[in-house]
Amino acid sequence: MTDDVVLVLTAAPRDAAEALARAMVEARLAACVNLVPGVVSLFHWEGRIDRADEVLLVAKTVRSRADELRAGIAARHPYAVPEILVVPVEGGDERYLAWVRSVTVGGT
Repeated sequence: MTDDVVLVLTAAPRDAAEALARAMVEARLAACVNLVPGVVSLFHWEGRIDRADEVLLVAKTVRSRADELRAGIAARHPYAVPEILVVPVEGGDERYLAWVRSVTVGGT
């Protein structure tokens, strides 16, 4: 269903994370974005194992806005290949899910 709630995850450098989250919320592409500091990421990049101190961003939106949110993240993200994952939400407090829908779909 297009108004099913999903999580969109991305990790960003500390100096870019809050502005990225604010842009998502201001555009109503996400009802809420949690910023989880202190994430250390280890990953393969350009033939070696790299390390980054990051902030994990957990955005709540609806499936019908997920592609637009992904595009917005990609356009503003400082990484050449940012992590952008869309994760379905299975259940949850219906009042909260309704609020996410009202903000991202209804615009209230």
